[in-house]
Amino acid sequence: MTNTPRVSSEWVERGRRGDRGAIEAIVREVYPLVRNVCRGMLNNEADAEDATQNALINVVRNIERFDGRSSFTTWVYRIATNAAIDEGRRRGRRRSRIVHDESEVVDEVGTTAQNRVDDADQLGSLLRQLPDEFRVAVVLRDVMDLDYDEIARILGVPGGTVRSRIARGRTRLAELVGNQTDDNERHTPHA
Repeated sequence: MTNTPRVSSEWVERGRRGDRGAIEAIVREVYPLVRNVCRGMLNNEADAEDATQNALINVVRNIERFDGRSSFTTWVYRIATNAAIDEGRRRGRRRSRIVHDESEVVDEVGTTAQNRVDDADQLGSLLRQLPDEFRVAVVLRDVMDLDYDEIARILGVPGGTVRSRIARGRTRLAELVGNQTDDNERHTPHA
């Protein structure tokens, strides 16, 4: 599903030494990866864009600290997932929900629950309900199509933990989909 960025070790080394041209080339190459991770983690374009920008800033600011113990792409994935988690937490602190009549809730961007019919929006909404550790693992596996070993390296946890988080995240998603279906059936008038 994803195209792995082609960042040469030469670019990384030049970037670590402060070569602006190399850093700009790296940012251009990793931007799609970072953007996809942030979009997968956050179901709000503005939040995803903020997280993407923060992640890219962190790549640039910290490139000299990249020590090569993991692949450069693994390092970038980790920065992107952390930026998305941080943005999600900031969003959660600033979110305010307004209840109009008892049947309609308007969220922070002014859309009603009834207007959220797009599958991608529904998936994003469901993913947001997962704990961070499950959401990150599910997005990296099912959205970014990474293998379990790569996810383990990105998250710095054993492979068994990755599998467990993905399984638990998928189970929770299935429960949420079931609850959503049950709610829709309860509110659908029968002829």
